Amino acid sequence: MILGLLGKKMGMTQVFLEDGRVEGVTAVLAGPCTVTQVKSRGHDGYEAVQLGFEETRRLSKALEGHLRRTGQFRYLREVPAQDLGVVQVGQRVDVSMFQPGMLVDVTGVSKGRGFAGVVKRHHFAGGPRTHGQSDRQRHPGAIGSGTRPGRVVKGLRMAGHMGNRRVTARNLEVVQVDPARNLVFLKGAVPGARNQLVMLRQAKAGLARMEQNAASSA
Repeated sequence: MILGLLGKKMGMTQVFLEDGRVEGVTAVLAGPCTVTQVKSRGHDGYEAVQLGFEETRRLSKALEGHLRRTGQFRYLREVPAQDLGVVQVGQRVDVSMFQPGMLVDVTGVSKGRGFAGVVKRHHFAGGPRTHGQSDRQRHPGAIGSGTRPGRVVKGLRMAGHMGNRRVTARNLEVVQVDPARNLVFLKGAVPGARNQLVMLRQAKAGLARMEQNAASSA
């Protein structure tokens, strides 16, 4: 069983729930994806499945050889899997693997904000606006640590590059699934910009809940 899927963030919208409440959701175009490689514990040391998403015409010779049996894909990513005996190269997976109420982890690349100061990047309050401190409004303040250790400690929050990093939003609830359009609507926000590649994986909390439900029903 494949536990993840590739997709693209389409943007945010809102949906009406059965009880009349309005919920803010993120629409994700999830799949369809094709299994391009199966990695087993005996051969590779771990179990996973490599998925291909979004067909393309231009690839390197190495990738053309790797994908000669499945087709050419722009994106290749590994997702966790279980019971690899039923998974085969060339198999297609789509959004039907998700159901309303499930919990998923969504991984993407956050929006890049360029070089940012400490007020924007770390939400510092800045310096005083009075008593002659006319040039301290958005400064970080002192960064030294006295005689000992007599240097700027590593990891100190300072100005620098903001965003454009791999971010995972955990335990997002699946609100709706539209198999006809390959859309899944997730509660809340998803990292990244529109049309950004994202990876959806079944959350560990959701898997534990499914195992408990299966044990109780048995």
